[in-house]
Amino acid sequence: MELPLVVGVDGSEPSLAAVDWAVDEAARHGLPLRLVYASLWERYEGGAPSGDPEYRSEEARLGDVVASAAERARRRDPAVRVCTDVLPEDAVSALLHEGQSAAALVTGSRGRGELKGLLLGSVSLSVAARAYCPVIVVRGDRAGLAGTHERILLGAGDPDSTAEAVRFAFREAEARDCVLDVVRAWRRPTHETIDHSAPAGIPVRLHEQRASLLLDVLLRGPAAERPGVRVRPATAEGPARTVLLKRSAAADLVIIGARRRKGHLGLQLGRVGHTLLHHADCPVAIVPQHE
Repeated sequence: MELPLVVGVDGSEPSLAAVDWAVDEAARHGLPLRLVYASLWERYEGGAPSGDPEYRSEEARLGDVVASAAERARRRDPAVRVCTDVLPEDAVSALLHEGQSAAALVTGSRGRGELKGLLLGSVSLSVAARAYCPVIVVRGDRAGLAGTHERILLGAGDPDSTAEAVRFAFREAEARDCVLDVVRAWRRPTHETIDHSAPAGIPVRLHEQRASLLLDVLLRGPAAERPGVRVRPATAEGPARTVLLKRSAAADLVIIGARRRKGHLGLQLGRVGHTLLHHADCPVAIVPQHE
């Protein structure tokens, strides 16, 4: 059974941008699209008679939100299969539940009722931090949203948090027929960690070489499985969040992995994930690595 691409909608402009992006993504991968609107209103108003005018008005509004989003999706690509649902739950719980049987979850950067000045809404952040499946938060500038750069950026972290993200990135690059930039950031050793008995320059070269070796290990298997993907591995000195944020300006999607530990609530996003989700110039995919 084909798992759908699930999009959280609420009628806000960021959620409509997420619908547009998700339609294109569903078309690339041949996936059905499921549009869901989560609202606790029905639960709170459960005792109201269905004939009450106010009840009918709110019920119609909820239906209109998903119907409008579905019509928007069909206009963008009539070939994509679309279904909708209104769920009587809070948005985070509903999307996390949907993610258990989804190819990926797609959200906007903010939702209805959240301040326009927010860089990232609480629902999007919570879902990205806790979902079982990949989460794509649709944000960024016009070029990044439109996919005109024809390149994907993968932040290569440690193997125990990145293997699934690497496979996801290769599938995405293959579907888009675009370049896959894979970057491993490394840091110059501090004064305390330098071996002063070694010749000058060796510690720096060793850190860069280790970064290159890690890239080789991460990419060897996926590259063999998908030899048609054009991969450009690179190492870069500096904090990973700074390196990836800068390079997101020339990407259509930036992908990072996040490790999910048993007994812990959600993913360990860390500084890199938070920085990209709040500031990246293109959509951001958080791909969980399960233990």
